[in-house]
Amino acid sequence: MLEPQLIEDWIRAELNCEHIAVEGDGHHFSALIVSGEFADMNRVKRQQRINAILKARFDSGELHALSMKTLTPDEWRSNG
Repeated sequence: MLEPQLIEDWIRAELNCEHIAVEGDGHHFSALIVSGEFADMNRVKRQQRINAILKARFDSGELHALSMKTLTPDEWRSNG
């Protein structure tokens, strides 16, 4: 069974994150990802960036489903 920490590690390895939190039941996961790299990206581009990081995991079936909220640090602070 896939652990949320492993997904966090995969994302952190390729994206500079100010904050990341992944939760899930081993099959379906949700993530809050905060990165300055998202500053000039719209929501779709941000999700495409994360999907590209995890592409091999999705393609292999190791990771089945991930819903995500992607924010810049400023967005995260103003939402908090």
